[in-house]
Amino acid sequence: MPPFNLTSMTPATFILAGIPGMEKSHIWISIPFCSMYLAVLLGNGVMLFVIRTERSLHQPMYLFLSMLAIVDLMLSTTTVPKMLALFWFSAGEISFGACLTQMFFLHFSFSAESVILLAMAFDRFVAICYPLRYAAVLTQSAVVKTGLVALLRSFCIIFPCIFLLKRLPFCGHNIIPHTYCEHMGIARLACADISINILYGLAVPFAAVVVDVVLIAVSYILILLALFRLPSRTARHKAFNTCGSHVCVILLFYIPAFFTVLTHRFGQEIPHHVHIILANLYVLFPPLLNPVVYGVRTQQIKKKVVKVFICPKSHLLQ
Repeated sequence: MPPFNLTSMTPATFILAGIPGMEKSHIWISIPFCSMYLAVLLGNGVMLFVIRTERSLHQPMYLFLSMLAIVDLMLSTTTVPKMLALFWFSAGEISFGACLTQMFFLHFSFSAESVILLAMAFDRFVAICYPLRYAAVLTQSAVVKTGLVALLRSFCIIFPCIFLLKRLPFCGHNIIPHTYCEHMGIARLACADISINILYGLAVPFAAVVVDVVLIAVSYILILLALFRLPSRTARHKAFNTCGSHVCVILLFYIPAFFTVLTHRFGQEIPHHVHIILANLYVLFPPLLNPVVYGVRTQQIKKKVVKVFICPKSHLLQ
């Protein structure tokens, strides 16, 4: 019996179906999604521009924030343009290679953002618990190495998913009931055992993110213990403010992520189109709100935005 030629069993293209059951509403659904995506580009673009142009913001906290903005742009840009093309022009066709590429950068962005949030928690821990050693510990070299670790860990975790999918045979089922390609959405179309995909796709990335969450929680427990030992109420208030923005961003990132995972695992009674809408909002909400949170709660960034964008205009009017 001749062996399977897996190459011939790989589809040339997949078809993204959009939001099943809501095809007639795709145009209307695209309006808020497009608006949020434009706001994501504007907010994160402004954040990067201000941090890049203002030398006073070339500190570890803001360098990590610029990394977060880049990853947020990657997360939303990986999915939203193709989603809008699907909604506006019914352009749901996507090649097998492009689908794997989109899947890779989607999960890669999620993993990288988790590492960056952990690095930001460590930054706050050193700044509050060991302020005299802050400059020695968080050097520019340490920040660069942290960024490289985020890239390397994310690559090593997600890259095997490509090979786990390419080994699978597909028997003509090429319609993905989603607006973008993700690991298990592709794997479920295969006509073979996908136990390894399920095990790896859940265990390895989920375990890595859980480790990040545990380390972030430990960092903030130690920060809180240090804050309660501060004798001055003013010092405690200032320290709380420096951590408040980061805590908000952490909640915006992890709560929707774990909610999405839990609803997929235990929410079988939730309609499929609700799962898809929540998944779409997840790639937009954190990138949309992160610049807002830091812009509103961080005085240094707020002042620099006003200086860069408001003061020149008022000067010209004079």
